[in-house]
Amino acid sequence: MLKKLTVQNFALIENAQLDFEQGFTVITGETGSGKSILLGALSLILGERANYAVIRNQEKKTIVEAVFDIKNYGLPAFFETQDLDFFEETIIRREISANGKSRAFVNDSPVQLSVLKQLSEQLIYINSQHHTLALRESAFQLDLLDTLAGTLTKRETYRAKFKAWKQGQKELSEKKEALAQHLQNADFVRFQLEELEALDLDNVDFEAFQTELNRAENAGDLGASFSGIDEQLSGEGGVLEHLRALHRRISGMNLNDEALDALLERIKTTEIELDDIAQEAGSELSKVEVDPQLIDELTEKVNAYNSQLKKHNVLDQSALIEVKNELQSKDTDVLDLQEEIDALILDLNAQEEQLMKEAQELSSSRTKKSKGIAKEIVSLLQEVKLADSQLVFDITSGNLTESGQDKLTIKFTPNKGMDVQPIEKAASGGELSRLFLCIQSLLSKKKSLPTLIFDEIDTGVSGEVADRIGKLLKAMGESMQLFAITHLPQVASKGEHHIKVAKENRKNETFTTLDVLNKEERVVEVAKLMSGSEVNDAALANAEKLMQ
Repeated sequence: MLKKLTVQNFALIENAQLDFEQGFTVITGETGSGKSILLGALSLILGERANYAVIRNQEKKTIVEAVFDIKNYGLPAFFETQDLDFFEETIIRREISANGKSRAFVNDSPVQLSVLKQLSEQLIYINSQHHTLALRESAFQLDLLDTLAGTLTKRETYRAKFKAWKQGQKELSEKKEALAQHLQNADFVRFQLEELEALDLDNVDFEAFQTELNRAENAGDLGASFSGIDEQLSGEGGVLEHLRALHRRISGMNLNDEALDALLERIKTTEIELDDIAQEAGSELSKVEVDPQLIDELTEKVNAYNSQLKKHNVLDQSALIEVKNELQSKDTDVLDLQEEIDALILDLNAQEEQLMKEAQELSSSRTKKSKGIAKEIVSLLQEVKLADSQLVFDITSGNLTESGQDKLTIKFTPNKGMDVQPIEKAASGGELSRLFLCIQSLLSKKKSLPTLIFDEIDTGVSGEVADRIGKLLKAMGESMQLFAITHLPQVASKGEHHIKVAKENRKNETFTTLDVLNKEERVVEVAKLMSGSEVNDAALANAEKLMQ
């Protein structure tokens, strides 16, 4: 609900502040007095682009500030999403200056105009003969039908499932792209994997192969070395022969010298060690053989192994095994991804089947209720003197959307004998305004509407039609906040509250003033609407009667 509006330095308004109440408020004033200026100020709150020509004093900022009670609008989530402080009493402010700067604030936090629009359109709506575009929008028409048919809950349940289905389709698309990328790389991955698997890394010790190859390649030198050791130690004239002869000669002298005996004992020990070395060298010599075929086989295996180390930029066999395992995982990923895709397709098909079922049920509910709703609207149109009106909800089936499978066009004609047509082709501005009024009247009984402002919705009517429009507005005002700018006494007399817009000259300057009228002032104002500026007792009496 709009609680307060402050306007400073805006066109003919120097400084005005108005407090508003719940219910039906009428706004009256002579043509040119500034009623449109008030709407212009409110349009800034609605996030419309600033017209810098409205700045009254170029040396000051133009400020429009509105205070709303929003506790029943279900907006905490919106404020959280936009990172704004939520207060049940929320202040929206626009500031524009002559240097071309325009700023918007919600509870003193600066916001973009797009955010301001998203918020304010949930709080206030201005309707005039030039602002009935909502009636032509398919989304508005469908919301209208679902609200009046009581199918909003069913639609929201369906919408949640539809969004999950669309998210699943997005996930499926991503998985298919991933699979295509995997398949594109699959041949190369398999080629790399086959190279590594051919090495049999889990069962072959390539370090041992390298050692064996080194031994085979050095067989000649190894044989000569082992042979030389054996020959020098145990061969004719070798070290052992000389040591043994020396040992026998000294031992035969029987010198009985402790130092000499100790040395002889050590020579004996050395003989034993050297004899063992000679035997081992002979044994190793017997194992050494030059096998060109073995060298070729080992060279091929070791070269293949070293090539893979270099190719995958790793240092040892354990790291190469990790590379192989990773490639196996990638190869397996393709199979797993295909299985995931197949399972997701089955799930999405089942979801689509359920969505089709629920969309058909939603469509059936809409179709059943639409005729009765159309009759209610036509009945209200008859009350505002559009007695020959016809209205139908033309529902056709289409593709699944977040609102179901229905395409809705409201078709209308205000004239007898004419075929119904889409709204935008069927009626004049005044007729559309009355149709919009009747629709809003029905909606106000079904859900909480934002503050509505009707700008001369009664243009082109008078007498009984105006009186019926006034009664309809008054009835709507019993459950919501409603404003109507009017020139007709029949409408003005039905208001619970009354604001007068006037123009006055002060010191060669023109100002627009906004005044809240008391009961006596309201009677005079309604009388003026009936008889002009000259108000007599008869006009006052008629005004009082009309207001009763």
